Amino acid sequence: MSLGRPRLALTLGDAAGIGPELALRMVSDPRIARLCQLLIYGNQALLQRVARASGVAWPRDWHVYPRSDDAAAPSVASDTPVLFDFPFAEAANVLPGRVQAACGRQAHTWICAAVRDIQAGSADGLVTAPINKAALHAAGVNVPGHTELLAGLTGGATPCMAFHADRLFVALATIHEALRDVPGLLTVPGLLHTIRLTSAACARLNGASPRIAVLALNPHAGEGGLFGCEEREVIAPAIAAAQAEGLAVSGPLVPDTAFTWIAAGKPPPYDGYVAMYHDQGLIPFKMTAFDTGVNVTLGLPLIRTSPDHGTAFDLAWQGLASAESLACAIRLAARMAAS
Repeated sequence: MSLGRPRLALTLGDAAGIGPELALRMVSDPRIARLCQLLIYGNQALLQRVARASGVAWPRDWHVYPRSDDAAAPSVASDTPVLFDFPFAEAANVLPGRVQAACGRQAHTWICAAVRDIQAGSADGLVTAPINKAALHAAGVNVPGHTELLAGLTGGATPCMAFHADRLFVALATIHEALRDVPGLLTVPGLLHTIRLTSAACARLNGASPRIAVLALNPHAGEGGLFGCEEREVIAPAIAAAQAEGLAVSGPLVPDTAFTWIAAGKPPPYDGYVAMYHDQGLIPFKMTAFDTGVNVTLGLPLIRTSPDHGTAFDLAWQGLASAESLACAIRLAARMAAS
């Protein structure tokens, strides 16, 4: 970590979404300035258009540095936020709220540059505003999302998508996969890897020996094999292997009762949960922390957080989007960089 406040790279995400507006709000937030120095990866002309359209004030105190796509990060001032201004010919013509290949290409450029800078020691962590997968694909970037893209950029790591809020931490055993494919993707080594990452993340954030719950895949946890065999053949053996390593892991928990404590207003019985697929974990999480949840990628050789919402094209450039989830993502990245 750099001396003093951590430096966090913040990418704008899809230029036609709410990311640019939210980034402008964060640059001017004195509470964020006290926590970290933001390095914004974007384009000045685009941000000026967004500021005018959304009514967000243009930041008074920040340094703007021109960048080319493959140039190393310059030496920058450490007292104020920084904008790395990447050439973007279409910046004058981007239409808010629409899928555009140029936006997908530029979002990819900003992410790649930020990762290179972090690997070179110029920043301490990465915070990403939302991207649009259709725009990425239109630009020829054929990845399912940030998690898989970052895995490729960091040497083929095996990452885990997780979500953090004050009362709930959920990690996913599978990420952006069709539901029909999930059973075949669950393996003992893969699930054990996710359990280890979840336990390590909870220990880092909570400073104690964490209690981890692993959800079942099938109704009634398989009902002894009547509704599926994944609990017996994959999930239980992975739990047993984690317990043999000294980790405090329970399960497989019946999914439909695992989160009843939320509605009852009770304290969480576990520090972290491992869900078998995307919506199994995200439905209770977003019901608990829709505006304050943070997507955090585990298993990468760098810190990466993101708001837990999408590009919100219907709200883009209108001054209506809430910046709270992005603020929470920045706070969590700063906290992790300092730990």
